Amino acid sequence: QVRLVESGGGLVQAGSSLSLACEAFGNIPDFNALGWYRRAPGKQRDLVATITTENMSNYAASVKGRFAISRDGAKNKATLQMNSLKPEDTAVYYCALLSSLGTVWGQGTQVTVSS
Repeated sequence: QVRLVESGGGLVQAGSSLSLACEAFGNIPDFNALGWYRRAPGKQRDLVATITTENMSNYAASVKGRFAISRDGAKNKATLQMNSLKPEDTAVYYCALLSSLGTVWGQGTQVTVSS
C-alpha cells in the first residue's frame, strides 16, 4: 500500500513564501503524476499544480507565476514552492499521486495566510 507523507505548511503573512513537500512510501504503483490540491473553507477541493513523471507541469490559473512544483524522481517526491502568498491561498493542501488505478491522497496540511 502506498502512503503519502506531507510536510510544510503553517501560518504566514501575505506576501510571504512557503514550501510544501510530499514523498511517497510503500508499494508505489506506476503513476502518471504527483500533484497538490487544496480545499478552502466551505469550498470543494481544487487543483493547484501537478507534475508528470516526464516533468510536465500544470497549474491552476490562480497560482500560475507564483507557485512552482518540482519533482525528485529518485525519491518519488514533489515539492510545491509557494511565493507571494495571498489570504485567498488559505486552505488545506493535499498531496496526490495520480495513476491509472486512481488517486492516492495525503492527509493534508494547513496553510493559513494572514492579511
